[in-house]
Amino acid sequence: MKKILFFLAFAVATVAVNAKEYNIVKYGAKNDTTKLSTKAINKAVEDCYKNGGGTVVVPAGMFKSGTITLKDNVELHLAHGATLYASTDQNDFPRQKRPEYRSQKDIGGWYSLIYAEGATNIAITGSGTIDGQGKYQKGRPECAGGDKDGRARNILFISCNHVRVEGITMINSGIWNQHYLNCEDVYLLNQRVWNHCNRNNDAIDIDGCRRVIVSGGIYDSSDDAITIKSTGPAPTEHVSITNCVISTHCNAIKCGTESTGGFRNLSISNCTVKPSIAKKKHAGRWEGITALSLEIVDGGIMEGVSVSNLTVDETKCPIYIRLGNRARKHKKDAPTPPQGQLRNVTISNVTAYNTGNFSSSISGIPGGVIENVMLNNILFVNKGGLKAGEYKASLKDVGYKERSYPQPTMWNELPCSGLFVRFVKNIQVNGISFVSQEKDPRPVLLLDDVKQGRFTQITTSENSVPVALTHNVEDVVIEKTLEQKSAL
Repeated sequence: MKKILFFLAFAVATVAVNAKEYNIVKYGAKNDTTKLSTKAINKAVEDCYKNGGGTVVVPAGMFKSGTITLKDNVELHLAHGATLYASTDQNDFPRQKRPEYRSQKDIGGWYSLIYAEGATNIAITGSGTIDGQGKYQKGRPECAGGDKDGRARNILFISCNHVRVEGITMINSGIWNQHYLNCEDVYLLNQRVWNHCNRNNDAIDIDGCRRVIVSGGIYDSSDDAITIKSTGPAPTEHVSITNCVISTHCNAIKCGTESTGGFRNLSISNCTVKPSIAKKKHAGRWEGITALSLEIVDGGIMEGVSVSNLTVDETKCPIYIRLGNRARKHKKDAPTPPQGQLRNVTISNVTAYNTGNFSSSISGIPGGVIENVMLNNILFVNKGGLKAGEYKASLKDVGYKERSYPQPTMWNELPCSGLFVRFVKNIQVNGISFVSQEKDPRPVLLLDDVKQGRFTQITTSENSVPVALTHNVEDVVIEKTLEQKSAL
């Protein structure tokens, strides 16, 4: 055993000593954004790979490139003061061959500034910046359009393992900023993302991946920020998101919408959601839509979700949990996905204030019931001030919207001010406070088709109506609400 340990220590030390640096300038890269450095950077990557791995260094300066393809055991390091600009010429981003792993966003090939498929032990590190120049990235007429129109991502890794992206700043992507598809053992640490210059500007997309850590990031995007997806048959599972500051005009932490492979064992903790500091509105609004969205609408199973210590300032809707049945295929020849399942969710220690008048919701559909949900120690402070005609008056007005895009904008203001629960079995709510900054005429709770539930320690403000409306409930206990004076 001692001999084995000595050999391993010697091997690690040897790798460390032999690990080389490959400065892109020595390969002909130009500190000049009028010059293209694609060939020089890829040659440095190739030499690094052929020599057993090491670090390709982008030194301080401004460099422009088309597609860079990372390979096994290569770390791309952006030094302090380095900026890597994406070219604005579509010809500098050749279409990658169709990957073996197929997914809903796949148009038969991909476009990206930094790309890898099937690579092992790859990294992008440093304190430099990747600028996708997304303002100038246009869709391609030969592509499908929408979010599949061929704009280049800043980073796209497919079916890779042992991936690390740490410390860097990423801005102005043409579309999704960084997309990890069917990858394993992924570390996304201490990133800074600013993504407001185009459409579909997600900050980060974790898609069909296993064993992922997202920690210490600061994300500000016009579209969804931290986005967990499953656009193909692989599940996204064993994911930890912690200690992040998130701003968005859409959804801050979102699991969905694509859900083909499902989601398992997600831990979200110690995150702050705050307003974006972007200077312009997105889709006519400054604020975000949701702080937390958990969605199953295209088949798949979501189970084992733990959310704790979430602080939210100024979004339309703090918590949105949705089981629908859009049933979108992940590829044309795939079978139609069956009704999905959503169960075993715990949400604790949430403070949400200055929020809009979209109430939080946990909603299934006929034939699709959400199971086993626990909420503990929750504070919702909404703006209130609504008048008759400015919100849905009844359940009939709400509708089921089984195939609608899953977002609270499909309902806008619901017939309750705090929490809407429909088609749920076994819900436990312990310690929840509803506060309205201005008088809100709606009841704080609305339960419809709920079986087995217990609501305890419910507190409302003097501006709230401390009433729960129920319809088709069975074996549900709601303790008498407590009214407190508002300090607002």
